[in-house]
Amino acid sequence: MNFCNFLNQQLDELHLLKHPFYVAWNKGELSAEVLQSYAKEYYHHVVAFPCYISSIHSLCPDIKARQILLENLVDEERGEENHPELWLRFADGLGVLRRDIPIKANFVETNNLVDGYFNLVRSDYPTGLGALYAYERQTPEISESKIDGLKKHYFITDQNTLKFFEVHSTLDQWHREEISQLIESLAPKDQEMTTKGAIAGAKLLWEFLDGILSNDNYQNTINQ
Repeated sequence: MNFCNFLNQQLDELHLLKHPFYVAWNKGELSAEVLQSYAKEYYHHVVAFPCYISSIHSLCPDIKARQILLENLVDEERGEENHPELWLRFADGLGVLRRDIPIKANFVETNNLVDGYFNLVRSDYPTGLGALYAYERQTPEISESKIDGLKKHYFITDQNTLKFFEVHSTLDQWHREEISQLIESLAPKDQEMTTKGAIAGAKLLWEFLDGILSNDNYQNTINQ
């Protein structure tokens, strides 16, 4: 068994498709208000994500690994269809006005997610790489699931609204493979640090979704 297979086993319990939020998404049970709140809050993680990669890149001691991380960063920020912009188009499609997205997140869990990820990626290269992997490893399947749920239950088929997820359903398959290879190349001691970073990152993502449901009184706003 290679190391990433072992790491995946450690992370599977926290796979976000198992979270009640995404279970409800895929059943069409989230209200429009909860989806809108999610779009506003998660934007703060999306807009910070290129900076996470930049921090990991700056701590990486190997030029070939830095080049791989640089390509990932460029994919996030390049051109008019950079990933924060694509997320804003998703929010547009849900009826969220851009001016209504707060400069600072409203929920404690959202701030914990962003601050926690910055702490991880700025600590050291192996830990940051693990935090990045915790996100990238599950993004393709989550994106495909979101597209399916939006089309089937919320009747959202507009390409501009779905493009963030369409891009991540394909692009992050490649990113996941690249990061896996970087992790496999680490020394065993560094892989231990990567595991700690990955588990910490996965917990932050899980707890963010906890916050969306609890702050929006999910049980009271669920669609009947």
